[in-house]
Amino acid sequence: MCFGRCARCVGYKLLILALLCIVANILLYFPNGETRFASEHHLSKYVECLHGILGGGFLVLIPAAVFIGLHNDDCCGHEGCGKSCVMLSSVLAAFVGILGSGYCIIISALGLSQGPYCLTHLERNWIYPFTDSSGGYLFEYNKWSDCQEPQNIVQWNITLFSILLVLGGIEFILCFIQIINGILGGLCGLCCSHEETYVC
Repeated sequence: MCFGRCARCVGYKLLILALLCIVANILLYFPNGETRFASEHHLSKYVECLHGILGGGFLVLIPAAVFIGLHNDDCCGHEGCGKSCVMLSSVLAAFVGILGSGYCIIISALGLSQGPYCLTHLERNWIYPFTDSSGGYLFEYNKWSDCQEPQNIVQWNITLFSILLVLGGIEFILCFIQIINGILGGLCGLCCSHEETYVC
């Protein structure tokens, strides 16, 4: 059957996406490559949620490892019932990926909506200057200069949060596809096992 090959293909894609999520989240911690803002806790609260590292990263690495590990369409040495065993267990792993990617999507969207935490020239204080805009600041480029420190923090946050939002969305779709693939593969394995002469 092709269900196992499909799962492994999804697994390799999830592996790449998870690693990209981890890198993007790490970059959020270091605006313009500077470490002082993280050490001084001058970062958006949504950066510190680790949505790319934990959600879109490690929680997605779990199903990726499970899917890639599907070497055969069997488990326990029984080709018939083993096929359904493996594919149905991959559904559980896919649910973990759904949770992780969903967390990544939600936090990324909230981070984009609230905007960056920065030092403004008007307040001369560290605030969230775009909180009341409900994401409208994304298209009001003339207001981006209100943030003095970190430099270009608006562009930095928009770019990386958007990347994480897209990556999380793709991970979510792939995990959902694997849920369908796993259910079909499991049901097919159960049907095939009934035709075997031995009892699983």
